[in-house]
Amino acid sequence: MPWFGSLRSGLLIALSTVLLGFTATASAGSGATASGSSTTATLGEALSASTQEQKELSAHLRAKGAVFYGAWWCPACFQQKNLFGKEGGNSLPYVECDKTDDGRSRCMAAQIRAFPTWDLAGKERREGVQTIEELKVWSGFSGAAKPSQP
Repeated sequence: MPWFGSLRSGLLIALSTVLLGFTATASAGSGATASGSSTTATLGEALSASTQEQKELSAHLRAKGAVFYGAWWCPACFQQKNLFGKEGGNSLPYVECDKTDDGRSRCMAAQIRAFPTWDLAGKERREGVQTIEELKVWSGFSGAAKPSQP
C-alpha cells in the first residue's frame, strides 16, 4: 500500500510543524526572577485588564509567601492566572514546574501533585483553580484599599 506511506509522511510533517510552532510560542521568555519564581507570562496573557483589587490581592499573596505552582501547558493554570487580569496575573508568585530542570526539581522538592497548586508559606496548600474569593479568605486579604476621604 504505497499510499499509506505517503499519507503517514504527510501527517508526520504536519504534526511536526504544529508542534514546532507551539513550542516556539510557548518558549518565548521565561520571566524568571532572582528568587527562582517567575511571572506567569509563560502561561499566556490574561484577557482583560486587572482591577485594583486583583492587583492588590496578587501583591498580598506574594507578601504572605504564597506560591502558585503550575505548568505552561496547563489550561487550569491559565484559567487561574486569568482570574487576576493582565497586571495582577503577571505579578503572581508563580513557579513554572515543567519548562526547566530547575523548575522541575523545585516542584518535585515541594511535592507538587496537581496543577495549579497554591502553597501558603509552606503551612497550607490548595490544589486546583481557586476563586478570587477563596484566595482572599485563605490568605487573610482584607480587601482593596478604599479611596481616602478629604
